[in-house]
Formats: sequence, structure tokens, C-alpha cells
Amino acid sequence: MRNVRILVVNSITQPGPEAAGQVVVAASHGGLIAGAIAAAKQVRAVIFNDAGGGRDDAGFASLAPLQQMGLAAVTVARRSARMGDGEHMHRYGVVSQANALAQRCGVKVGMPCAEAAQGLMSASMPRGPAFTWTEGRHILRRQHPLVMGCDSVTLVQPQDAHRILVVGSHAALHAGPASALGVPAAGAFFHDAGSWGETHGLSRLPVLAHSGIPAAAVHHQSARIGDARSMHATGVISFCNTAALELGWRTGMSVQDAIDVVSALAPPEALFA
Repeated sequence: MRNVRILVVNSITQPGPEAAGQVVVAASHGGLIAGAIAAAKQVRAVIFNDAGGGRDDAGFASLAPLQQMGLAAVTVARRSARMGDGEHMHRYGVVSQANALAQRCGVKVGMPCAEAAQGLMSASMPRGPAFTWTEGRHILRRQHPLVMGCDSVTLVQPQDAHRILVVGSHAALHAGPASALGVPAAGAFFHDAGSWGETHGLSRLPVLAHSGIPAAAVHHQSARIGDARSMHATGVISFCNTAALELGWRTGMSVQDAIDVVSALAPPEALFA
């Protein structure tokens, strides 16, 4: 295990080449996108947050394909640790899922995250074909304002300003207020990742309210995390920021109905030229 380290990060997107060959504890969800990013970074093993499992168990969907490529992967229970806070997850997380390769390293359900990370230092490097999954941008509605779906907040682009954004990422900040969204959107939806009302898990929302952007989190059982199209199709709001409440969004409202509210109140398109 010489030169093998445990690297703790707030998001699997953050580490660069230094992640190769290491055990990475990342406070991202354990969905397909996150798993593919970990595989591309050539990590030795990875621990994610299970984001409450959610619809179709999307919060830990990467564990099986990572097993197939020979990469030991684990999730901790959302109720035990914060999203977007690697140090908190490493210290307080409790294992909820482990693929067979991780289990061979001694990882068990109910084990503390820090102990699991130590065990994963003995994991072999993956030898199978790399697991790949392409996150996407999708036009969800051709209307005014345009409704754009981004499977991850990293896909939001400058031209998305003044659009309605449905973002597959969780609603917790991972790198300070500047990471909340990046553009002045007409409205934004994120995934609640099983936050159960825990303030930290919704920390993007008040930041966006401060900028006057209506934003809401979608219940983790209503739509798949990391999947903007799923959130648009079946998402149901679980939490709203103050700007969204003033607009008329409410808990229990569908994402599509909330979008209709924004569309009905939108100023003339010329204002967005």
C-alpha cells in the first residue's frame, strides 16, 4: 500500500491527476455520472454519498458498473453525512452500500466511513474496460423562457442566463456561494438528495434567493438524481427558497407546474435579447 493515500473532497469533480491510484472519499451522489467521473480519474477505490437512494436507487447506481470494471466502490447513508462536505462524510458517514470488490477489502454495511476508507487502501487497481457515462444538456421545452436541463451543475453555460434550469445535481453547495449556479436564471430546480429538510443539504437555495432567483429542490423519491429529464418529467418540489415562494411555487407542486408559473409571468422576450 506504499504511496496509497485517502483523498477527501467535497465533489468527485474537484480532484485532478492527484486522484489517480488513490482512495477518494467524495461527498457527491453515487449515481452513474459520479461513477463515470471516478473511473475516468483512475482512482483505486471510491466512497460516495447515497443521496437517500431515491427513485430507481439512482443515488448508488454506479456501484454495479464500477464493480464490472474492477473498481471497489462504496456509499454512505445520506442520513449519516452531508452532501457536498467531504470532511463531514469522512468523519461521520456510515456505510450503506458496498460492491463485492469493496466487501473483499473488509468493508461492511454499518461500518464508519473512515474505517471503510482505510480498508479500501488494499484494493487492487481496476483492470477491466472503463465505465463511461455521458452527462448531458437537454432542451426540455422550447418556450419563453427556454427550459434547459443539465444533468450536472457543471454543464450550466453562460448562455443559460435568464433560462429556466432543471439541474440534476444536489441542492448543497460544494465550493462556497459562487458554486450555487453561475448564471442569473429565471428559475432553477435541483435534487434534494434525501435532505429531509436538513439545512446544509439545501444550501444553494438561500444563496440563489439572495440574488432574486426562484429555486427549489425536487424530492429524491420523485425523480432520479443526476437526470434532468427525469426531474422534469416526474419531479415534485420538496423545498422552495423565498424567491420561489413569492413567485407562487409550493411544496408538492410538480416541476412542470412550477415552470408554467414562471412562463406565465415572464416579461417580453425582447428583455432577454
